[in-house]
Amino acid sequence: MRKDAMLDEWYPVGLFSQVKKTAYKTALMGEPIEVAVGTDGNAIVTTPAGRVLSSRVRYGHVWSSIGNPQKEIFSIPEADQPGRRFVDVGVVRVRCSPLRAVENFLDIAHFPFVHTDILGAEPHTEVQNYKVEIRDVEDEVWATQVKFYQPQAAKSASGGITTEYMYRVPAPTCSVLYKTCPPRPSEWDVITLFVQPLAEDLCDVWPWMALFDDETSMTDLIHFQQTIFLQDRSILENQIPRLLPLDPGMEIPTRADLTSVAYRRWLKRHNYTYGAQLVAQ
Repeated sequence: MRKDAMLDEWYPVGLFSQVKKTAYKTALMGEPIEVAVGTDGNAIVTTPAGRVLSSRVRYGHVWSSIGNPQKEIFSIPEADQPGRRFVDVGVVRVRCSPLRAVENFLDIAHFPFVHTDILGAEPHTEVQNYKVEIRDVEDEVWATQVKFYQPQAAKSASGGITTEYMYRVPAPTCSVLYKTCPPRPSEWDVITLFVQPLAEDLCDVWPWMALFDDETSMTDLIHFQQTIFLQDRSILENQIPRLLPLDPGMEIPTRADLTSVAYRRWLKRHNYTYGAQLVAQ
């Protein structure tokens, strides 16, 4: 069997602002690790046996890998755009596959039922046609032209609007969401989901945002996003099977699931199988 390609990918393992205060222990793909700051001020990630893992600091987080990454961490140009507020939302532990966490983030149809009166509401439940593609040049999954009515699309929104979305999957356990920015309609708000695989059925989720919002307090921005994700957690922890099925016959998709179908196809193409279920059981 081929080596799981996910071993050579980058994963978030903590907030750099917290690591600078104190070292701490966590895990990555079943292996215990310690995250600290070296004498040079850079992050350092080690195993109990003393192995030093590759590490980077990007988007306010420390990133590391169990294997040998063949490329750098994906780019988010908005992270270097002046005037944006960068929001470290914190971490939520979820008893689900790290791949399930990303797939749920890509799901539009659940908005009215899980995030009622915030990201959706009845009777506005229809998912309009949108475009999904695997972009070969970037080697990423993209969903564009996604539109959905939302009672409160963002903390800065004062009322219901039809929100436009773009979803991007640049790495197996990371997703980037671009959405309508109420204070600045010519720009996109950026909301990301960085997922740390602790085990195949357990993960830490690190949301991060790059927003144009000069009015909302940082505390309120963090609480708003945490509220959204905590609503998702109960759904994620009750999904069966716990691992993400990659066989197309194991779960029946609908038109609203086009992004999920493309994501699973992309995972299978690259042998990203950590946290996946390959055959029916």
